[in-house]
Amino acid sequence: MGSVAENNVLLEVTDLKKYFPVRKGLFSRVQGHVRAVDGISFTIGSKKTLGLVGESGCGKTTAGRTILRLLEPTEGDVRFEGHSVFELHRKQLRRMREDMQIVFQDPFGSLNPRMTVGSIVGEPLAVHRRGRRKERKGIVRELLEKVGLSADAVNRYPHEFSGGQRQRIGIARAIALKPKFVVCDEAVSALDVSIQAQIINLLQDLQEDFGLSYLFIAHDLSVVQHVSDRVAVMYLGKIVEMGDAKSICDDPQHPYTVALMSAVPVPDPKTKMKRIILPGDVPSPVDPPPGCRFHTRCKYVMDICRKEEPPLRDRGGGHLTACFLEKGVSM
Repeated sequence: MGSVAENNVLLEVTDLKKYFPVRKGLFSRVQGHVRAVDGISFTIGSKKTLGLVGESGCGKTTAGRTILRLLEPTEGDVRFEGHSVFELHRKQLRRMREDMQIVFQDPFGSLNPRMTVGSIVGEPLAVHRRGRRKERKGIVRELLEKVGLSADAVNRYPHEFSGGQRQRIGIARAIALKPKFVVCDEAVSALDVSIQAQIINLLQDLQEDFGLSYLFIAHDLSVVQHVSDRVAVMYLGKIVEMGDAKSICDDPQHPYTVALMSAVPVPDPKTKMKRIILPGDVPSPVDPPPGCRFHTRCKYVMDICRKEEPPLRDRGGGHLTACFLEKGVSM
């Protein structure tokens, strides 16, 4: 891999896998594995956003946390600015964490209720020894104002704020060290629609101001298409479609993506969208079906789909689809 300056790639994920052991019996022996993430690859450019979308349980949150090494990988590699994250020793990883941060889904559970807002936002600065105590207090006040909160919030506690305000506190904590890359793990899914728009606008403003790159994890394609440069669609631990946001949303090619897009509300009441209801349930990640993992719910299934796993193929313009259908599917 070349330098970031050469190819503008900040993060490169290659064949990433994360399996969780399933233990049973008196001696808790391993009887199988949950294949939460099963060989995904993508890149994120500097100051760009990749939206990672899919149903609950598809592995997108596990992927985000494994990339940051909050979870240890089973296989694969993640390179940040050309350096393998999984090969770093403790001190090196500590240094890299300054450049790689996360905004959690739950604005209620991700903040310590016993700490003041000032302590929560200032904790990364203290842990990484950024400035003296007086300087850190000034930085915290600036960060709170940057995310749309008043500076006098420093002495208040999380329970005194609304859900949207708490998420702003979490965002302020994430950008305290001026990172280059932030995982937004369902950062707006727990918020009301009007508050979602405010938080998305805030994230975009911060991206412009701080030069941030995002991995934006969500299950709502209407949100993802608004905030992302590129979109990757996950199903049962695999990426089934990937391309620029406009291409994915205007012309989805994989049957699963088409079904997801059919559920996105259209603001024009005169436009009638035919909702596609997928039959059956998502198979178990402990025992995924052979071949294409979507074939058990796909109306276009062919014999080859049951036997062979389709590779991600370029349909043109960097639009990748893991499907044996030659022309793909359209809305």
